[in-house]
Amino acid sequence: MMDNKIRIACFGEVLWDIFPGGQRRIGGAPFNVAYHLFKMGVDASMISSIGEDNLGTEIIEQLNNWNMRTDGIQVSHIHPTSTVIASLDENNEAHYDIVQNVAWDFISTRASDKHLLAQTDAFVFGTLAARQEQSRNTLFELLEASNYNVFDINLRPPYYDVRLIKELLHKTQLAKFNKAELRMMLDFLGKTYEDEKDSISYLQDTFGMNEIIVSKGSKGALYACKGDFYLYPTVTVEVKDTVGSGDSFLAGFLSKRLEQGTSPHEIMHQAVSLGAFITSHEGACPEYSLERYQQFRDSHQVTAIPL
Repeated sequence: MMDNKIRIACFGEVLWDIFPGGQRRIGGAPFNVAYHLFKMGVDASMISSIGEDNLGTEIIEQLNNWNMRTDGIQVSHIHPTSTVIASLDENNEAHYDIVQNVAWDFISTRASDKHLLAQTDAFVFGTLAARQEQSRNTLFELLEASNYNVFDINLRPPYYDVRLIKELLHKTQLAKFNKAELRMMLDFLGKTYEDEKDSISYLQDTFGMNEIIVSKGSKGALYACKGDFYLYPTVTVEVKDTVGSGDSFLAGFLSKRLEQGTSPHEIMHQAVSLGAFITSHEGACPEYSLERYQQFRDSHQVTAIPL
């Protein structure tokens, strides 16, 4: 690489979340990760597809306004830009009705994307974009072009199957689960849950992964690297909504994890503080500056919880 800037590519859904009242917000888990990586100063690329329609044009215009890269986003002449009907429950948790047969279900394999991945430090993907055959096949081809694959499990029933998850985990260097997904994965494998450390070690051994993250909501997050475990608390804030909090956590984690010479403490501090910072705002991708986030981070120090 010609400079020291971190380069990360994210694969999958970019879409419009449509909320009660008709408000629209750009979203999609991998896009949210890309947005916050960009905010952290990372050279972030989004590999996806939009329709040749007004909603797709608006996505490109929004990315251009943010000065984010758009060269990885394909334009489908057949399939529409994705929309998701979002609703919030009494706990401000988001629920989604995800429309099928949209542009990102049909992402093509391109030589330019393989070339991009050969120059990136990490490749982030989830399960949702693998629900249709074409994007699924593209994902598996791109996984072979990357050296550091980051699997944000992000299970969205009914859009996943156990066989696919196992195949993807075998190609993964870092996997991120929430508490429910961790237990679901153990159930899929026929493994009895004993405790988190035992469960994580089992998954690391089964799939040959050195690194696993488990997000634990109000109880913080756990990072396992080889045989070491680091548990960190959440940063206390007034929660506006939780949409995209896990995505911002992952972006905070990777933006520090891929810096040279950083410690697990620095990595986890950045991860939990960015997740908290975003939950104190409305929406998954609020406007903010790196400087304003860094002020928040530096004023909210955290200490590891003994395991």
